[in-house]
Amino acid sequence: MGMKKLCCLLILVLLLHCMGIKTAGAAEGKYVALTFDDGPSGRFTRALLEGLEARGVKATFFLCGYRVEQFPALARKIAQQGHEIGTHSDRHKFFSKMSPNELCRDLARSVEKIQKATGQRPTLLRPPGGIYDRESLSQTSCGDLPIILWSVDPDDWCCSDASTVSKRVLDRVKSGDIILLHDMYDSSIEAALRIVDRLQAEGYCFLTVSQLAQRFGKSLEGGRVYYRF
Repeated sequence: MGMKKLCCLLILVLLLHCMGIKTAGAAEGKYVALTFDDGPSGRFTRALLEGLEARGVKATFFLCGYRVEQFPALARKIAQQGHEIGTHSDRHKFFSKMSPNELCRDLARSVEKIQKATGQRPTLLRPPGGIYDRESLSQTSCGDLPIILWSVDPDDWCCSDASTVSKRVLDRVKSGDIILLHDMYDSSIEAALRIVDRLQAEGYCFLTVSQLAQRFGKSLEGGRVYYRF
């Protein structure tokens, strides 16, 4: 068997293993969720999608409405490749800096733009900077969405060295973690794919956030906050 065919077979076996989602109880094996904020962002997101597809990995993308408006075809491709989609607001403005009416309008616009581009309503919410007020959110069109934060943050938005970013993740990651990255920089894309390669070699499976919750027997509830499983 040729090396290329062997690699494809190994990826397929790993993907089938990872997709064996459990509905209750503790998960066996090692599972994490890769999440990407602030996109879609042109060539960075395209390169990331190609790398994830080659490795049989599904991730969760928290999209900004104004960027979806700029790259609707790319947002649609994210959905078509089977990745999970959440909203990261429309303008990426901290919720604490907006009035309740502004927040309602912002989130409504984000949902509308994402749904128009992808044909899907976002199923998760990640507030910019992780800053939110539960009572204010409950009055918006996203009040029924689970709030997804993170347990591993390598600060890739302010570090342009892929080796440093990947090391920060690999030194800390544990099964059940939600990893925060951004599909906005070459270094982040390179780091993300290094992380995938290393963790897959260590027996980790990559799931979407919803799949990860299900694997650990958790039911995601609207308005509740989740950091890891």
